[in-house]
Amino acid sequence: MSKLAGKKALVTGGSRGIGAAIVRRLAAEGADIAFTYQRSAETAQALAREIEGLGRKVIALQADSADPAAVQHSVSATVERLGGLDILVNNAGIARGGPLEQMTLEDIDALLNVNIRAVVLATRAAIPHLPRGGRIINIGSNLAERVAYGGVSVYSMTKSALIALTKGVSRELGPRGIAVTLVNPGSTDTDMNPAQGPRAEMQRGLISLGHYGKPEDIAAAVAFLAGPDAAHVTGTSLTIDGGQNA
Repeated sequence: MSKLAGKKALVTGGSRGIGAAIVRRLAAEGADIAFTYQRSAETAQALAREIEGLGRKVIALQADSADPAAVQHSVSATVERLGGLDILVNNAGIARGGPLEQMTLEDIDALLNVNIRAVVLATRAAIPHLPRGGRIINIGSNLAERVAYGGVSVYSMTKSALIALTKGVSRELGPRGIAVTLVNPGSTDTDMNPAQGPRAEMQRGLISLGHYGKPEDIAAAVAFLAGPDAAHVTGTSLTIDGGQNA
């Protein structure tokens, strides 16, 4: 596979879970990769060595997505060290739940800062560097479209904001030949929402296919949207949730 040969990609929150699957898939498709991580340096370096084994150039960047300066530096460092930027995948995100009346201000601010502000700032920083044919791919959640159970109100709100951001920025960048899209995963087996977790059975009961998705399912969608077959796809969302929102 080499649909992304010669492309340079930045994946935020790329050391584990969905992010790591995206890093692996884009590298397998031929792209050189920069990815950010917050704390798991050992895991990040192991992934970097794996990508190097594919013959790709790779950079692991420590960056806290709650820190505006770190977010913007990750973009500039990618451009400097990879020699450009063609694909930005805004994947980094956090989940904090519970009834709204019990949510602390710290929880609310953390969700807003990582799930919305960091995406806006990374996108703003990337735009000047993206060439015609460039891609911005945001990772949201199917809970942005349908909140099927309680305890996720603020989280769902932060992900629904990405729908408007994706549509708006796609209008701004369309004349420049840059496509902006959104992938909304459903219940996906990661350490953030494990398929054997305490809320897993309830979620499985809502999924038409009856089982959790895999990180690789999301990565495949990102690779499609980043590649030439999606050249006319922009300003829209792709939900991958096994029919959970059907």
